[in-house]
Amino acid sequence: MSAVSNLSGSYAYTDTLKGVYYGPGSVKTALPQLLDILGAKKALVVTGKSLFHKTDVVKTVETILRERNAYGATFYEIGEHAPVAGIKAGVQKFKDVDADVIVSVGGGSPVDASKAILYFVQQERGGRYLPQIAIPTTLSAAEYTIGAGYTNEEGHKVAVHAPELAPSGIILDAELTLSTPERLWLSTGIRALDHAVENLYRPLVPPPIKHLCYAALADLFKYLPASKANPQDIEARQKLQIASWMSLWPIKVSSHTALGLSHALGHKLGATYGIPHGITSCLTLAPVVALKAETASKEDKEWLAGALFYLRKPSTGSLEGDITQLSVEIQKLVDGLGLHSTLSQYKVPQEDVRTIAERAVGKEDPLLPKVVGLLQGIYV
Repeated sequence: MSAVSNLSGSYAYTDTLKGVYYGPGSVKTALPQLLDILGAKKALVVTGKSLFHKTDVVKTVETILRERNAYGATFYEIGEHAPVAGIKAGVQKFKDVDADVIVSVGGGSPVDASKAILYFVQQERGGRYLPQIAIPTTLSAAEYTIGAGYTNEEGHKVAVHAPELAPSGIILDAELTLSTPERLWLSTGIRALDHAVENLYRPLVPPPIKHLCYAALADLFKYLPASKANPQDIEARQKLQIASWMSLWPIKVSSHTALGLSHALGHKLGATYGIPHGITSCLTLAPVVALKAETASKEDKEWLAGALFYLRKPSTGSLEGDITQLSVEIQKLVDGLGLHSTLSQYKVPQEDVRTIAERAVGKEDPLLPKVVGLLQGIYV
């Protein structure tokens, strides 16, 4: 048995999370309930420019807060990958309105930016971390983690971690996702798939959570094409939000552990070259799974191979063959959703490929040549 085995460990829910509320239209009742549970008096709404200017989603949230006399202001100067300049401006806005809670609305960038804002506020003031209520409109699942990624002045992705940074409340209201652009909605669904797959070989993830990831895989494969075929299908969207939740189920662990190679590559590609995280998963997940057929431990191979059963695909007769087939199925899903991408399409210089690989796995990692080859394979 390997030193870190799925046959030993522990499980606890995050201490911070008070509730996940889900269902079409649920924001109207869930947001007031969460404000009461948290004893929150004044909210700063953190969102993105497009969501604020082009949809009524933020206005819906603002109206609910105003009805409770809990609205402070809305801050929407958060760019993709959460640049640190926006974080600093958000900290100032939070203090200016004397807020005691953030209500984040949108995708991973507002959620992560809110965590970072609350982190810097706590570092400045001391005492307890103030809470966040997350209302996601994509499937990126940032709301289930204790980490916040943002982009520093040099353009590199950096992160802060603390158990208290996990949102205190999450509202999954599928009606609020109807205005999410199709490419963003579907590509963040592949991001959720990336979470589910990489959790199958992530250290310290207990078996019950891995089986939730299997369920997430099955639903993402089923309902992403259904949502593309009928974007107004609220039921499919709600099931996708729940699948995203299952893909990155909140757990309490003794230390923060990274997901895996696909995420490591995505973080290096995203911030440096401006590639959305959903698209980085479209680029890297299938090739990484194919590489795992060669390099993973026997236990990790067994978990990956088991995914075929949940996708209702027959076994090839070997672990390696089943993992390779899983890679094929993932790529077929990406292509079928119209999300096929290349590094050259996003103007990543070909001479940067080795540097990206080195930053993702380290210069001394024995897998480095294979990772370089993986990136070269998705260049065009």
